[in-house]
Amino acid sequence: MPDLVQAVGRALRMQPGEDKVASLVVPVLLGPGETADNMLTSRAFGGLAKLLEALRAHDARVVEQLAEQQAPSAYKPVQKAAQGQESRGERNGSGGPSAPARKLLKFSTPRDPAQLAAFINLRVLNPEHEHWRRGVEAAVIFAREHGDLKVPFTYRVPEGEEAEGVGWPASLANFPLGQWIADNRRFYVRGDMDEDRVEQLEKLGMVWDHFDVAWEEGLAAARGWAAEAGHLLAPLDATFQGYRVGIWLKNARAAARKAQEIEQRRAEGLPVESSAGALSEMRREQLEDIDPSWCPTWPVEWQRCFHHVRLHLEAGHLLPIEPGDVVHQGEDLGRWVRSVRLGWDNLTTVQQWMCEQILGIQPAGEDEKPPPRRTQADKWAMNYKAACRFYEREGHLRVPRKHVERVVVGGGREVREVRLGAWIGNQRSRAARLSPERVEQLSRVGMRWA
Repeated sequence: MPDLVQAVGRALRMQPGEDKVASLVVPVLLGPGETADNMLTSRAFGGLAKLLEALRAHDARVVEQLAEQQAPSAYKPVQKAAQGQESRGERNGSGGPSAPARKLLKFSTPRDPAQLAAFINLRVLNPEHEHWRRGVEAAVIFAREHGDLKVPFTYRVPEGEEAEGVGWPASLANFPLGQWIADNRRFYVRGDMDEDRVEQLEKLGMVWDHFDVAWEEGLAAARGWAAEAGHLLAPLDATFQGYRVGIWLKNARAAARKAQEIEQRRAEGLPVESSAGALSEMRREQLEDIDPSWCPTWPVEWQRCFHHVRLHLEAGHLLPIEPGDVVHQGEDLGRWVRSVRLGWDNLTTVQQWMCEQILGIQPAGEDEKPPPRRTQADKWAMNYKAACRFYEREGHLRVPRKHVERVVVGGGREVREVRLGAWIGNQRSRAARLSPERVEQLSRVGMRWA
């Protein structure tokens, strides 16, 4: 350091107008595990910071221009030829620091403009606590790798081989970046954060609102799931890299339907108590950009099967019509087609048009439909008919427990066996719960209740 101070003094004593340039070479001796990118936390760069502080006392404008980032913070590797030009200060274009600043400070290898600006801000212009500098350095690397600062709360900087593969310096190993980001969000909400710190983090892509962070995390997981599945009609138990996408989408659909109900009430001139929990138009558009059919008015399961059948047909295959013909992503497409044909009348007009015009599905004919399921009332009527037949033949209703009565139904086309003895016993034990009408009907055919 004394040699550097003396060199600065000799440089400043040069007479103006002599067209002479003084070059000050500052050695940086890196410690074990450090790299040239560890400018914010490495003690090796302390001499450079002090030298720039001294120069700033004589010409603040030129030194402060180093803190004006004029290029994107994304790191781009430089070829050897370009490195040579950089070292000679021959770099053209608007990238990196300003021209006067480039003339002042040159490195043997290129520096990321965002990293250089942070170095000047934090170690020369506004020296801060080491914890803040470490956090900023970790945030710069994380943002460079991920494109944002959506850091999970439990995230810590990796160490060892995992850190080397990503480019994390050893000086930041195990740094609690997630907690550091959360603390700064809390300071920001309380109004306890300086404007320059706010600006530094916002340049790195900081998201201050916790709800916005949660939305962005869910949206990123939804994009990843859709990229693999080909749609955004995830089942409820769907996950992507541990994130529960199915639950997140279910809540988003509920919020979208609430927003639609609010719009309808406003259109009808009805009062709206609160818009809390409703999905904003911007967020709905974000999901529609992934899959326009992400929130159908009918069940998601139906739309998901429709999507799979459409892709199956577009691939040149035949329409599956029987259960088990085609199973894709756990969905039995043949069973779905069969249910659509048999339940045609239960579909909306739009669903019918989609199935008929896009998939070529036709409703089932009368001969294909199974007989309608008998209701409890139908079953009771059948047993009562058997009781009447027994009473007409025997003159009483003292039916043995295992007696089976045969009843002709369907205009004489079908004979059914009714376990009349068991049914009579059940009606007698349930007498208190029977309706008065049924009690009266059974009494007319000789029912003995005691």
